[in-house]
Amino acid sequence: MNVNRREFLKISAALGGGLLVSLYLPGCQKSPQGDKAWAGDDFTPAAWIRISPDNIITFYLDKSEMGQGVTTSLPMLIAEELDVLLDSVKVEFAPAHTRFDSPRMFMMMTGGSTSVATSFMPMRRAGATARELLVSAAAQKWNIARTQCHAREGRVYQTNGRDSLSYGELATLASTLSVSENTVVLKSPEAYRYIGKPIRRLDSDIKINGKAQFGIDVKRPDALVGVVVRSPVFGGRVKTFDASQTQSQNGVVNVFEISTGIAVLADTYWHAREAANQLKIDWDEGAFAKTDEHTIRELLKNLATQPGSTLHEDGDFSEAIKQTTRTHEAHYRVPYLAHATMEPMNCTAHVQADRCDIWVPTQAQSSARAVAAALCGFSLEQVFVNTTWLGGGFGRRAEQDFVVEAVEASKVVGKAVKIVWSREDDMQHDYYRPPSYSVLKAGLNETGQPVAWMHKMVNSSVLSDSLEGGLMTGALPGWLPDTVKMNAGRLGAVLTRKINEPVSTEGGVEIPYTIPNQRVERVAFNLPVPLGFWRSVGHSHTAFMVESFIDELAHLAGQDPYLYRSSLLKDKPRHKAVLERVAKRADWGASLPTGRARGIAQHASFGSFVAQVAEVSMNAEGNPRVHKVFCVIDCGQVVNPDIVKAQMESGIVFGLTAALKGEITLEKGRVQQSNFHDYPLLRMNEMPEIEVEIIESAEAPSGVGEPGTPPIAPAVANALYALTGKRLRDLPLRFKES
Repeated sequence: MNVNRREFLKISAALGGGLLVSLYLPGCQKSPQGDKAWAGDDFTPAAWIRISPDNIITFYLDKSEMGQGVTTSLPMLIAEELDVLLDSVKVEFAPAHTRFDSPRMFMMMTGGSTSVATSFMPMRRAGATARELLVSAAAQKWNIARTQCHAREGRVYQTNGRDSLSYGELATLASTLSVSENTVVLKSPEAYRYIGKPIRRLDSDIKINGKAQFGIDVKRPDALVGVVVRSPVFGGRVKTFDASQTQSQNGVVNVFEISTGIAVLADTYWHAREAANQLKIDWDEGAFAKTDEHTIRELLKNLATQPGSTLHEDGDFSEAIKQTTRTHEAHYRVPYLAHATMEPMNCTAHVQADRCDIWVPTQAQSSARAVAAALCGFSLEQVFVNTTWLGGGFGRRAEQDFVVEAVEASKVVGKAVKIVWSREDDMQHDYYRPPSYSVLKAGLNETGQPVAWMHKMVNSSVLSDSLEGGLMTGALPGWLPDTVKMNAGRLGAVLTRKINEPVSTEGGVEIPYTIPNQRVERVAFNLPVPLGFWRSVGHSHTAFMVESFIDELAHLAGQDPYLYRSSLLKDKPRHKAVLERVAKRADWGASLPTGRARGIAQHASFGSFVAQVAEVSMNAEGNPRVHKVFCVIDCGQVVNPDIVKAQMESGIVFGLTAALKGEITLEKGRVQQSNFHDYPLLRMNEMPEIEVEIIESAEAPSGVGEPGTPPIAPAVANALYALTGKRLRDLPLRFKES
């Protein structure tokens, strides 16, 4: 992290003067030809702070804000070490550029609950570096020793208290200085002003008053609005189409075929949507049109009887199971799930002769940029991605299908085009959470402890469709030819369908419980249904299966489910700590009102450890009702506890919707659900009371956006068993078919 004078002068001049601070991160690499779309031509920063002579402090945020709070938590880190008031930091979304590539993902992308975890030290170092440069500038200006100056709330003071200068007054001089990493000192925890404190979110007001511009709000001069009619069957193609009636509709400008279907462009969204309804399309639906829900369920069951690839083996399961006193086997199933973000997919693109501008609510700026460049035959430097606010992401906005549609349409008409999906489009053309089927088998010894464990998973690759859709394209160096990048994505998709990629099985391979003989297997299958990242990804189903089955073993052994788990976590102190804390907080074992019961579950994901207790009953219609959820999380060092609690609540309600209601089903190769009437979300009157406790920790920060989701389904399922004596092993949890 050596910041030299030449780099500061060059970049500061490009941005109009002042001080610009940015840092190298391990894993951030320059391309051989350089990248010149952003300031400078040989600098690869990952965290940017700009202080202008007029005393405006700007933080260029390289993450997408989709409700998880990064527009508050990351500026808190900057303000902490820069020693300024938090509300003095102006946040702008950074442009898509290789210099903002995540060292963990090798591209500019927001996901995997990595924002704070990967930014905690870099952002602090950036703030502290800027502070050190400003203090050094003041010392030089006053011709006194550096030790006779100190920074506080956006000013540098002389120790004697006689004089002070604002950061803006020092910015230009500071930009000519250099600083070594050895001279930059971070604050100690006892000196924190912001880190660890419950700070009100900075984006609340603009979201309440409507000033925040989401992708669907984008308006460009003379832009057309478009909708796309896609094949109702996955893998289907257009044979012929008749647009004669569509072309004559009010406001319609153009109708033509693009890679995903037929685009209808008009002066307004409503005109485009109404005209699209008049289209006559003859589809080649393909072989998948013969597939329905029953076919898929039977396929998974049959595959579960076949030998799988070994993912993990410890000891000798086959021999150990023969020696056990009791054995138990159970089969679990989870369905396809949609993301159902509040803001449907959309993108605005303007392709011109020598550049392409994109305005999009995306989680993957690098992929959007790379895909657009490939479609237009441009270099990366000719594509400019403007990130808007996101109305929910949950992994869906890491895909590029909606970007492709907008770019292709704009390329045809030579004008700005805004493609907007309807709720029905969004529901029936998602990148879905894949179904999964598991067989679990265990053997218990004479004391009821498991000494043999087998888990066979039947599922599909989550990565393959995303790689083919542009994820890999965005991660590869910009200097590679477009054909190489696109083919690499296709090759990556083929390989991940054949190999045991870890994303689909995470959380189920190496369980935390001390069981001496284990075998974990996987059987892969592939269907034309597009698959993608869904909040907590593989953990969303493995936690349900593992934690439900452990509960079954506890009851089989005649032991308390909490104490049973605790005894098996003796080698996992952080798992055990959250389990014990949630049991204490919920007063586990205390008597409950008649007709209520509790279930418990714990799971670690994205570096964090979460345990939950759910209190349930059955309503008059015979459906489960969750009244209260107790949640304890250990996510290392906390930046903003209010945001952590909000994310736990968000993850719980997201997981509860899936546990109690969520299911995408297929008939004749088509998704049957279309809107919230048949893909319902948890309503406000169904929301349980939630208590969240955060364990204080000095460990490095870890994820919070996703870890709250995995434990809730098994906690509820285990509570329902305690209440009814019936074990539900399929999601959603139903005692009778609706």
